[in-house]
Amino acid sequence: MFGFLIVLLSSVFFCFQNVLVRVLFKEHDILGLFTTGGFVTPSLPSSFLLMFMRTLLVMPLTSSFAPVLHSSIWSDLRHLGDRSNRSLLWQLLGGGMLMFLYLALLYIAIGTIPTGIALTLFFTYPVFTALLSWRWFGNRPSRLSWIVMGIVLIGSYFTMPVINAQIDRSSLIGILAGLGSGITYAFYAVIAQKSFERIHPFSYTWISFGTTMILSGMSLLLWNFHSQSLPWTALWIAGLLSAIVSFGGHLLNNFGIRYLGATAAAIVAATNPALTALLAWLTIQETLNGIQIMGVLTVTLSVALLSRELKSEKQG
Repeated sequence: MFGFLIVLLSSVFFCFQNVLVRVLFKEHDILGLFTTGGFVTPSLPSSFLLMFMRTLLVMPLTSSFAPVLHSSIWSDLRHLGDRSNRSLLWQLLGGGMLMFLYLALLYIAIGTIPTGIALTLFFTYPVFTALLSWRWFGNRPSRLSWIVMGIVLIGSYFTMPVINAQIDRSSLIGILAGLGSGITYAFYAVIAQKSFERIHPFSYTWISFGTTMILSGMSLLLWNFHSQSLPWTALWIAGLLSAIVSFGGHLLNNFGIRYLGATAAAIVAATNPALTALLAWLTIQETLNGIQIMGVLTVTLSVALLSRELKSEKQG
């Protein structure tokens, strides 16, 4: 029950963060009361900037909670320098690189296609997690699991603008970025599950955020990003809000993976696309057509069923 509750809470945090990112990329009416947003263009350099600002704020926030949540974090980090922990160090750095990549792709998807659709495409990741778990942990999916995986992919197809002949270059980029972020996150989740055999989830989260901060900062320098005319006050306020919910969401999700396993944690997390679509509708009046709503619900229910089936197989 504890694992269920913390993954549910992490989903709520992620929903808020996803809608916030959408507002940063595109102007919206907020609750029908006022209009704001559209502070940066939905592009890869803008994604790097938002990621860097968020992680720059989340790192001191995470460190300040270390004495309460995991007082041994600094000891964990020192021990990573030991020769015997060299493979674990590379594993953790790999997880941080995957966090950086999946966030960059997800930001692009949210900036170019509706938030609910972007998250539905991202949340196909349990399909890929199941395949990776089979490859790395020997957890072979059952026939029912294969069927449900197919339904998940069909549901994802229904969410795409191509269904209504609305496909264009921007939408295609968003679709590919959404799917790519899901595949990348599947690798991140499986590496996290493996890492938790040797290191605490809090330490793993801290290293992932730190790696993402360094990589996003380096990407900005290499891209020669021009930022003179940006509304910095609004961006820093949004960055602080994003840092708070990102810290809570990732930390709780990693604890959930530790308690439930990488695939089983998606039992609750599968509701994220539907929750995000609902929150986007309530706060920024972002709507989907009937076929796309059917696709969101199909993916949500199928992923939940898939995760439940995989958990039953693991227990059996």
